[in-house]
Amino acid sequence: MASVVVEHLTKIFQGPKGRRVVAVDDLSLSIAERELLVLVGPSGCGKTTTLRLIAGLEEPTSGTIGIDGRVVNRVLPKDREVAMVFQHPALYPHLTAYENMAFGLKLRRCPKAEIERRVEAAARILGLSDCLDRRPMELSGGQRQRVAVGRALVRRPKVFLFDEPLSNLDAPMRAHMRAEIAQLHARLGATMIYVTHDQAEAMALGDRIAVIREGVLQQVAAPTKIYQHPANLFVAGFIGFPGMSFFEGTLSAEEKTLCFKATPPRAGEPAGLALPLDQAAAAKLGNYIGQKVILGLRPENVRRCQPDAPAAWTLEAVVQTVEPMGAETCLRLAAAANPFLARVPATESAGAGEKIRIAFDMCRAHFFDPITQRAIE
Repeated sequence: MASVVVEHLTKIFQGPKGRRVVAVDDLSLSIAERELLVLVGPSGCGKTTTLRLIAGLEEPTSGTIGIDGRVVNRVLPKDREVAMVFQHPALYPHLTAYENMAFGLKLRRCPKAEIERRVEAAARILGLSDCLDRRPMELSGGQRQRVAVGRALVRRPKVFLFDEPLSNLDAPMRAHMRAEIAQLHARLGATMIYVTHDQAEAMALGDRIAVIREGVLQQVAAPTKIYQHPANLFVAGFIGFPGMSFFEGTLSAEEKTLCFKATPPRAGEPAGLALPLDQAAAAKLGNYIGQKVILGLRPENVRRCQPDAPAAWTLEAVVQTVEPMGAETCLRLAAAANPFLARVPATESAGAGEKIRIAFDMCRAHFFDPITQRAIE
């Protein structure tokens, strides 16, 4: 297996009427040997283009791509020792699963006995041993995608590249295949770069996650760190489901502590949302007194009021909509014209239009600079 290092990678396409389209913008990223790194972001953010640049299917406008310590910008895709699994399996319909998996090895004039050994070994790993004589039309969607993975696996590449391989599967099959890819990575100890727009998939699979927006790397870190310490407003809103709630407001000093006061949604209305900060947040926000900030709270940090909740962190809210999610329920609430989300146990749910008492866990609040949109640390 090999490490992958991209430095100042940029890709610019020529759009209609000569317009420049920056797909990847000065991206620098290191993927360690045997690491599974997930590139995640909204559609059109440049994550697939980045993968194609590493594979050699696109030529970078500038920057370098290194695989196993060797710059490969001028190396042909077939000589980069990478294998790519695409969104669509793209299997030859007239060939069996065995023949599809063996096809690349035959082109490389690999001995027949070696081909058989590699294909059968890959089939055992992927649970395809009973399907090798079937053609793609006789396979399920999950089996076809496993054949595509097997086709990459038999090549024994230094780096595996996955381009949204599960997006065309239904939810139960996606969950099953996600677990299989995680098990495959653990078994092979392979270097893998995985592209997805599904942040839940990224959180479940990645050793680290790289969040990309409009071709620019926003943050790269372990899943728990990205969730608990987002670098900016975009990452905070993109990672996590249901999403983080945001409140615009100002900080004021009151009775030896700092207080966040939400800006009224409409001019002339009183600011009904006022929340004192905990000591840790107050210590790092001392320079923002009198300035505008953005407060972020994840839905699980907004609960129905419990007896031990600090009174200053509680308020009355109106339930706007109720979204049952099985063991939990997502409540869309409003207080003083400020909309926000709460994730509560199903036993603590409420009806639409009902007024309930809500407690904010300000010890887990996030604060962002409204101008730079960076997290205030």
